This record gives sequence, structure tokens and C-alpha cells, in this order.
Amino acid sequence: MDIRTYGDPTLRQQAEPVPEIDAEIRALCERMVEAMMRANGVGLAAPQIGISKRIIILDVDGAFHILINPELVETSEETEPVIEGCLSVPGVDAPVERSIRAVIKGINLQGQEVRIEGEGLLARAMQHEIDHLNGKLFLDHLGTARRQSLLKEYQRLAKETDE
Repeated sequence: MDIRTYGDPTLRQQAEPVPEIDAEIRALCERMVEAMMRANGVGLAAPQIGISKRIIILDVDGAFHILINPELVETSEETEPVIEGCLSVPGVDAPVERSIRAVIKGINLQGQEVRIEGEGLLARAMQHEIDHLNGKLFLDHLGTARRQSLLKEYQRLAKETDE
């Protein structure tokens, strides 16, 4: 299962809610975990593998979570810029201003509602993956000039990789 990269239309779509957790959804989550592990990521959203479903995987500081239909329910007013990258825009990164604390809720694979509170990298990963479910990339948090510069760099790197 390949991770979709910048330009793939699925990355810009609002992901669809998952109506029920069945064998197909469980298998999809398993494939997502494998894809994220292969890419050495800390998070992955279903749109990043071309599936427009509201599912995220997080693996931060020894805490592993699979969430179905997650929602960002709270963020701190305090923010900080931290260098951020994305498996769907490989090779480039930039400081992104995000809340230092966040709370999300969703459903686990057993159908139970869970609530995750995080600070630092976990809070950042939660916000980043929820963005993916809403068709946003970390690039969208940057100013126009910085975003255009990063996209040029990304396209240059992609071209070198293809050669």
C-alpha cells in the first residue's frame, strides 16, 4: 500500500465518516499500520493511502492509537512553531504554528469511544492527522511565499527521484 503524495486529489477531499467497524475497516487499519511503520511515520490518515475515510493512526512516544471518526474537541490557546514534515510531502519541512495541547475523541476498533489528551509531539500529530481528514496539508498553514518555495523544492526532489 503506497502513501499518496502531493498532487493526489484524495489528499484534498473531506474524508467520509465510517458508518460501522467491520472486517473491511479492521483490515484497512492493519494495512495503514504497516504502511506507517514502513515509512517510519508517527501518524497516518486514511486519505494518505488513497482511502477517503475518517481513520487515523498515531504512534508517538510509545503510545499507539487507531481512531475511527476522530474529532478535535479542544486545543490550547498557547501555540508554538515547530518543524513539521509529512509522509505525503516527502523531503521538505517547515515550522508550523500549532496548539501545544490538544484533545481528540473517536472510536477505537472495539467500538468504544476514546478520548486522547496530548501535549508536544502527540498534540501536533493529532492536529496534523485531523487536518488530513479535512483535506488540509501542513503546507496550508504556511504563508504563500514559504509554501511556494517548499513546493518548488519538493518538485525538484521528486524529479531527481524519478531520474
